[in-house]
Amino acid sequence: MDGMVASMKQIVMTGPRKSKVIDVPEPQIERGELLVKVTYTGMCHSEWYPWSVAREGETFGHETVGVVVEAGGDTRGFKAGDRVTGLGGGGYKEYIVMTPDKTVHVPDNLKDEDAIAEPLACLLSAAMKNPIETLGDSIAVVGAGYMGLGIISLFKSMGYGDIIAVDKREAARANALKFGATKVYAPEELPRNYLMNFDTIGAPDLTRDGHAADFWSLGFKNVVEFTGTEDGLRLSGDLTAAHGRLGIGGYHNDSLRSIDYKLWNFKAITTINCHERRIDYEAGLCQRCMMLLSRGIWKFTGVTNNIYSMEEFDRANEDMSTHANSFIKGAVRCSD
Repeated sequence: MDGMVASMKQIVMTGPRKSKVIDVPEPQIERGELLVKVTYTGMCHSEWYPWSVAREGETFGHETVGVVVEAGGDTRGFKAGDRVTGLGGGGYKEYIVMTPDKTVHVPDNLKDEDAIAEPLACLLSAAMKNPIETLGDSIAVVGAGYMGLGIISLFKSMGYGDIIAVDKREAARANALKFGATKVYAPEELPRNYLMNFDTIGAPDLTRDGHAADFWSLGFKNVVEFTGTEDGLRLSGDLTAAHGRLGIGGYHNDSLRSIDYKLWNFKAITTINCHERRIDYEAGLCQRCMMLLSRGIWKFTGVTNNIYSMEEFDRANEDMSTHANSFIKGAVRCSD
């Protein structure tokens, strides 16, 4: 019948840890918009907790890559058939609407699953907030999941020297070495001089008469955390040297965090929240990430190693939590 709106598939939550695939109307674009058929939507751990406590009707997904099927007026630079990625539009459904200002082309030499730009832009933003001061500086990275591996590989490209990776999981530590870490440790294996806490420095000395001889040899001047857990955040604080810099890249959205601010305060460390909320800036970073990957400047491909159907969304989230099947990065295939 004329006037009928085509339908598409979309993942919708039915409650905590439970979803279903339903039919919804296919979106219609207006002038200045792009209709994109989603190939993959990447799985972001920031959505794991919301998925685990979801209410009926909630939807998720924000890491998309796909193909333009229709371009409205005023969409200069984009046409039907273009492979694209970027920001916005929602995710776990067959079609999304994007705007040119938040959309970038996927280079021909990149696979779709390597060109999911949103998390890459978050990583590049985090790296720029933790710049290298002198070529060969050392840095510690706590957490070697997908985001931790991405920042390790970026730090290698930026010219950091010793890159120390810390993770509880043996598989994660092995991955960290593959992506540029020079040394890896489980938390309990860390050398004592890597930590600067009240166990290693003793009682705070406020006399201004000087410090213990090894005061300035404890900890790391640069530390970045990508665990999203309280114990990972606390350990990162312990690793940070006096007047050091701690970049907080982990997404802490499941509960409040308790940290030893007495220690952080005494050490006079600088903390940087690495998350990005400037949409225009992040959209520009999406474009920059595609260039860096395409030219081989940033060697971070082949990391999306678990692909799921829309019907497997709940199992995908469980796998992400347990790291089943050597899970590093997952993506849901939303269309053929």
